[in-house]
Amino acid sequence: MIIMSVDLGKARTGLALCDKTEFLASPYKVIFEKSPNKLPEKVAEAAKEAKAELLVVGLPKNMDGTEGESARNARAFAETLRALTGLETVMQDERGTTVTAHGYLNETNTRGKKRKNVVDAVAATIILQDYLDKRKNS
Repeated sequence: MIIMSVDLGKARTGLALCDKTEFLASPYKVIFEKSPNKLPEKVAEAAKEAKAELLVVGLPKNMDGTEGESARNARAFAETLRALTGLETVMQDERGTTVTAHGYLNETNTRGKKRKNVVDAVAATIILQDYLDKRKNS
């Protein structure tokens, strides 16, 4: 099944994909959109382009596991995305993914503007890989 993950951001939203084998997540693209009204449409369009069959949206929980405003916004976004695409949309805890993404980019010496433009897609890749690993082990 082709699965697409979303790392929701205020200005940049990262997307990642896995192939039909569900083995490996890879960065797909970053959508630059600040409008909360236009973003779901752009993500839905990307999902259609990629022939995604399932969507995974990162859930930004607080470190203690509680959910704040960002988590509520992510859940509302996921619901809008589900309505636009007709695809099953699941939430995946994304605690620590951006920090991990920065760590990977440090290892590859990715700096400056390039780093800023890819960190969200890398975070989406981590969200998707975590989901794939959880799915495989359950």
